[in-house]
Amino acid sequence: MQTKKIINNGDDAVDEMLDGILLAHRDHLRRGDHKRAIIATNGPRDGKVGLMIGGGSGHEPTFLGFVGKGLADAAAIGNVFASPPPDPALSCAQAINGGAGVLFMYGNYAGDVMNFDMAAEMAAMEDIEVRTVLTTDDIASAPRDEAEKRRGVAGNFFSFKAAGAAADLGMDLDGCERVARHANARTYTMGVALSPCSLPQTRRWNFDIGADEMEIGMGIHGEPGIARGPLGTADEIVDAMMDRILDEMGASAGDRVAVLVNSLGATPLMELYIMNRRVQARLAEAGLETHRTWVGPYCTSLEMAGASVTVHHLDDELTRMLDHPCDCAMFRAG
Repeated sequence: MQTKKIINNGDDAVDEMLDGILLAHRDHLRRGDHKRAIIATNGPRDGKVGLMIGGGSGHEPTFLGFVGKGLADAAAIGNVFASPPPDPALSCAQAINGGAGVLFMYGNYAGDVMNFDMAAEMAAMEDIEVRTVLTTDDIASAPRDEAEKRRGVAGNFFSFKAAGAAADLGMDLDGCERVARHANARTYTMGVALSPCSLPQTRRWNFDIGADEMEIGMGIHGEPGIARGPLGTADEIVDAMMDRILDEMGASAGDRVAVLVNSLGATPLMELYIMNRRVQARLAEAGLETHRTWVGPYCTSLEMAGASVTVHHLDDELTRMLDHPCDCAMFRAG
């Protein structure tokens, strides 16, 4: 049985989505020379490091929602759950190059690494200096001693925000790269999936899970998690996540954090706020001060039911980056 979607043709879904987004957000977004290169109308400028983010579709508002002044200058967009090819990434780099270099940021997935690396090599042939920072916040996707193998998921939100602020504040390419790596290293995410999603082209569920089951640690494309078992209560689910996050962080009482409680697509705000209630209780029990909290769909997986919790371990510099104003199509701060 096929799933129900409000689409025309699955093969056209991404491009028609982009058409709709650009029509809705004319003040923030425009197309580059490539139809899958989306540029901030008020972001790139001479002498400023350009920040390009990107990846597959199906995770909206990631990545398009974080393109704007004070955050990313451009996003290269791929097919659903698929890396963009090198051409739109190169088009983005060309459009946002202000002479100070360009920083590429994206999740640590093999296809993205291959294609964005190719785009960086092509940009270098045009004398555009490119640096790359991979996001690796998904603590369930590899052990602690292999953190460089971890995937980038909803914690992109904090790493992109820090890098975008650094660029907007006029830091050079070395500084922007350092801030981006620092933010990523202090960002920790755990997710839980309750039901699968389906791609527009196939309209078939991308994995199977029982009606009374959940899977802790599942990735945003349906990658296997670390434990499958009976569906728990909201507090039990959050505790399973927070136990691992707090252990990874190793924070001291009095430290500050920022929090993202994220819907994977189908989980409603009511359930996210119930989760946030327990997240905040666990942070308070650990003696941690919550500086800011976001709750909602920020990094989705089409219509997957489930959620993730991200904790961003702040210091003075990261707090400044987080609080720096930004104005994007689907996200504003400051």
